[in-house]
Amino acid sequence: MKSWYPKNGRVILHVDMNSFYASVEIADNSQLKGKPLAIAGNPDERKGIIVTSSYEARNKGVKTTMSLWEAKKYCPELIVKRPNFDRYREVSNQIFRILEDYTPYVEPVSIDEAFLDITDSYDLGNPLELANAIQQHLANDLDLPCSIGVAPNKFLAKMASDMKKPNGITILRKRDVSSKLWPLAIEEMYGIGKKTAEKLKKYQIVTIEDLVETDTVLLKGLLGVNGERLKTRALGEDPRPVDPESASSFKSIGSSQTFPADVSDYDPLLAQLRILSESVEKRLHRKAAVGETIQLTIRYSDRKTITRRMKLNQYIEKASDIYFYSEQLLEEHWNSDPVRLLGITVQNAVKKDDITYQLNLFHYLDRLK
Repeated sequence: MKSWYPKNGRVILHVDMNSFYASVEIADNSQLKGKPLAIAGNPDERKGIIVTSSYEARNKGVKTTMSLWEAKKYCPELIVKRPNFDRYREVSNQIFRILEDYTPYVEPVSIDEAFLDITDSYDLGNPLELANAIQQHLANDLDLPCSIGVAPNKFLAKMASDMKKPNGITILRKRDVSSKLWPLAIEEMYGIGKKTAEKLKKYQIVTIEDLVETDTVLLKGLLGVNGERLKTRALGEDPRPVDPESASSFKSIGSSQTFPADVSDYDPLLAQLRILSESVEKRLHRKAAVGETIQLTIRYSDRKTITRRMKLNQYIEKASDIYFYSEQLLEEHWNSDPVRLLGITVQNAVKKDDITYQLNLFHYLDRLK
């Protein structure tokens, strides 16, 4: 399958859950399936605002941020539920755990979307097979639909995932940018909001192609450095890496290694655990962070992947501690089948400064007693 992957470039997926809040409610209550459903901030009052809605409701004209009374005019039979954010966060965590079965390089963008770098996941299949597998995995395990964009960078992957909803998979290559991307309205470009679009339209920049053809000096004058950045992305270029350690996904810091050949002996696995533990320690050090949960990922030669976690009663950061708990997980959960990939992730990571602040606060409160 390696032949399906570029020698020098990357393969990036953008996974976007469709109508996430509404879809979670439908998955939890099958009687809502196929019916127009909206999640609203205050359904007991007509002035409540629509947070999201099912595609059945959208087809009737219901839109996000629409007032409840207006939505009811378009769709009198609309079913309205209050948001259950605790439940949505719980399901979101389950989604990201599934995504980590396919690559350790998962960068959450929000509660219901993420970028994945699958360049090194070639042993699981070609990019389209992986996208299909992820989509099916989420549907089978959580009964949730998603759209996936497949591209050589984050910007194109995001644009691709928006092209077929719900439950679509779209491949967007750089050579297709002029035919598939440029004809789109400027407000459909990722990174351009309503106000920016209005500003650009005053200069007859109404499509992405217009943006590409506009002089860079003019764009910088209108939008500052962001103008040049947007033009570069419209040309299909985006060098940003998928960063599992970015601010939005700081709670998870890890490292993994795909072996060149299957490993069946325990000692080489332990040796790799030591290397991975040292790598995770360095990444924690760079972030000045500590964590209290260890996750071990094992991918077998038949592509089956398992993740096992251990919640600790203390925060850790040293390679020796990371290795100690990872070895326990390996000894307990490895079934002796040949292994193709090992990964260690420290979860529930926090800044050391935050821990110090909490300890000082607890000490202060203790003294007041």
